[in-house]
Amino acid sequence: MKSSSPAKRSLSSSSSDAFDLIVMGGGSTGLPAAITAAAAGARVLLLEHSPKLGGSLHVANGQMSAAGTRLQKEKGIEDSPEDHFADVMRLSRGTADAALVRLAIWNAAGTVDWLTDLGFEPDPVAPTKGIGHEPYGKARYLWGMDKGHSIRRVLETELQRHVDAGRVDIRLEHEVQALSIGTTGAVTGVTARSADGVTHAFTAPSVLLASGGYNANPQMYREICGRDLYTTLPYPYARGAGHRLALSAGGHLRGVENFFINFGYVLETASLPSPLAGRAVTYPDRRAPWEIYVNALGQRFVREDLPSIDARENALLGQPGERYWIVFDQGVLDNAPPLMAGWTREQMAAAFDGRPNFYKGDTLVALAATIGIDPVRLKASVDGYNYGVTTGADFLGRRHLPRPLGTGPFYAIRQQGAPVSSAAGVAVNGDLQVIRRDGAPISGLYAAGEILGSGQLMGRATCGGMMVTPALTFGRLLGRRLAERARQPA
Repeated sequence: MKSSSPAKRSLSSSSSDAFDLIVMGGGSTGLPAAITAAAAGARVLLLEHSPKLGGSLHVANGQMSAAGTRLQKEKGIEDSPEDHFADVMRLSRGTADAALVRLAIWNAAGTVDWLTDLGFEPDPVAPTKGIGHEPYGKARYLWGMDKGHSIRRVLETELQRHVDAGRVDIRLEHEVQALSIGTTGAVTGVTARSADGVTHAFTAPSVLLASGGYNANPQMYREICGRDLYTTLPYPYARGAGHRLALSAGGHLRGVENFFINFGYVLETASLPSPLAGRAVTYPDRRAPWEIYVNALGQRFVREDLPSIDARENALLGQPGERYWIVFDQGVLDNAPPLMAGWTREQMAAAFDGRPNFYKGDTLVALAATIGIDPVRLKASVDGYNYGVTTGADFLGRRHLPRPLGTGPFYAIRQQGAPVSSAAGVAVNGDLQVIRRDGAPISGLYAAGEILGSGQLMGRATCGGMMVTPALTFGRLLGRRLAERARQPA
């Protein structure tokens, strides 16, 4: 299966600058939108800022969720969109946008089956109730063997058929600079700058913003979320260009109040944003904790073996700087299963010889000074934990109490909570039209994918598959719908 054909073969110049649909962004929304619009007879322009198609599918796990798929039926799993919707609203505690969630979920099975028809092959262990996130009530969670690339490859291959047929014109390394707005206030096209610095104007009755999030743009991230951008995990072209364009046309953002983080990464450097040094295994079902977790005040803030991923993430969200330290002693280092995923005990021990975010002290007081936290509170946290080990009655209710912490030297690894997707997103209505603050739609302008934000699609939680699946699904829906719109009389 060819994965790079469209990126190499579709840099053709169009004989006209007028199209039925302009799609900004060639990722998990833009690709299915271009495919389905072209299949419905539309002439599509796909503009991509990067040198290759795929967007965040190059870095995403590509995990999807859908109820009523053929895969579920083949494995005897009874499921329904009603159950899926109830699960998402339960996991998000009612904070997800119900209208968008409904639109995504009631069309999700069709999307997964469509991908399968195009050649997508799910991991044989799928579907499951969940991996790495709070589980669903039923097994509807699936992914490909090669993460997001499993989805990207089938979409690129299908897109190439429409490129070869002359129905899709792809312009890579074209950065959309502005929207064209007519006298009635409707969006009528875009201007884009190519890699050689030349500006081109393109027209279409519909423009779809499918350019992803803003979580690779430290300045915009701070402006919107009021926080530092900690990691380099996001796709590097997720710079918020679509957000900027939507705002310029009178749109607005929503969902930032649902800002959410995972339970932490170990950063490679002290400068931000940072690549990852690795991941500590903090899932109690995979490795029961031998350590304690303390916040910037030196205090334990959560039961370390708490089974609920969501509860631990919410506990971290309330800590100063959304960070904590995993604290342990020499006895734990010598006897516990390795803490860092994929690292040997020897590799982890070597990290404490000057690697950023790995700390060591002969005493707890020395360790606290190295970390920069209150030594009195740190010692009180360790003493309190040790009391629980001795008595079997931990103050936080922890049940796995293998040994006290008391054999120096002492160690700490800093964990930084951080999101992997953008919380705030462009506000849209039920037809995925970009809307003004008064709810009025901006004619000709649509948005879908991560540009809608995790705060709308998942609420204040992580709901498995509810970023990639809506992106693919909304792309399919809009591709067909906007192809029909192009055929309507002006």
